[in-house]
Amino acid sequence: MKASWQEMPIGDFLIPAREAVEIWDDGLYNQITVSMHGRGVRLRQSVLGKAIKTKNQFIARAGRFIYSRIDARHGAMGVVPDELDGAVITGDFPTFDFNLAQVEPYYFEYITKTSWFEEMCAAPSKGVTNRKRLKEAELLGFRVPLPPLPEQRQIVAKLDKVAARAEEAKRLAGQIEEEQTALLLCRVEELAKDPPRAPMAEAAPVVRRPVAIDPAVWYPELGIRSFGKGTFHKDPIKGSELGNKRIFQIMPGDLLFSNVFSWEGAIAVVKPENKGRFGSHRFISCVPDPERATAQFLCWWFLSQKGLADIRAASPGAAGRNKTLGIKKLEAIEVPLPPIDRQREFGELIRRIQRARTIHQQTAASLEALMPALLAQAFRGEL
Repeated sequence: MKASWQEMPIGDFLIPAREAVEIWDDGLYNQITVSMHGRGVRLRQSVLGKAIKTKNQFIARAGRFIYSRIDARHGAMGVVPDELDGAVITGDFPTFDFNLAQVEPYYFEYITKTSWFEEMCAAPSKGVTNRKRLKEAELLGFRVPLPPLPEQRQIVAKLDKVAARAEEAKRLAGQIEEEQTALLLCRVEELAKDPPRAPMAEAAPVVRRPVAIDPAVWYPELGIRSFGKGTFHKDPIKGSELGNKRIFQIMPGDLLFSNVFSWEGAIAVVKPENKGRFGSHRFISCVPDPERATAQFLCWWFLSQKGLADIRAASPGAAGRNKTLGIKKLEAIEVPLPPIDRQREFGELIRRIQRARTIHQQTAASLEALMPALLAQAFRGEL
């Protein structure tokens, strides 16, 4: 820390500010979420007063500091943005005015995004698991580095510039991904216009690979994200903890369906890096006939508007987990089968797009990963 800086208790520049508000049944109120790990203060929902069960509410004013007593240990704190001025909060979200003669609000907000500050908040949080609360007196007693105001503002300007670049890179990566997805869906629908069709039972039959459970063995599971977002790795589960749960081996190249969430696009092709993973009976593996279909083409067909309509028709029931895709109904769905060379060309298009997508995602991730290092530098006086 620089010689010109001082270490000051937070209570010297944060002033508790609490305004009670009367909730009217026919009034419309904004409720907010204080996101964890320094991700900001956001709108949760707008509701009528009669839907707010806890009537003992308070006002959140723009420019005030707010934190979650319960999730402070996870970095749930920040400055209330202008658009959420007047939102309502419960007593578990204390708010504070800033002494602007001593601190620049966004300088302090950046401090709260550091790992060392999050660890400092975690240490005194008391309570049972997942309900640990950080008291205001404890927060106000923490000491933080405080340079002169002009230097605080300079630090904020530098950090803002990097944060804006990271946010823009993330936005562009998302936009590019949406455009690439639209391109692939358009292409798969073009390929599906005129070709012959065959039931899934012929084009890509269901393959089950049941596993004999060994109580002493750990089984790494695979999950599927909805909306065509691909697979992800779940934590391993020990055989002795599976009970009567049946699990099946999943192989790279399988066309994989979640039977409870296929109706919202939980469909994916298993990647090589997913080798050695397992799934419960709720995951359906299909293996395409290599002379008639590719897993990539069929996956994107089922993610298209028409293909997803077929999946939904084969998933009767109410919303959520009651909309279950039946194996027999899946096998009966007739899928388009364009020439296999055209399907393979489509697979190559997917690979080229994925390579470009990875580059954009890595760029955005690199900029985001730069922030923790910059924050550490900033509050050591090295920025």
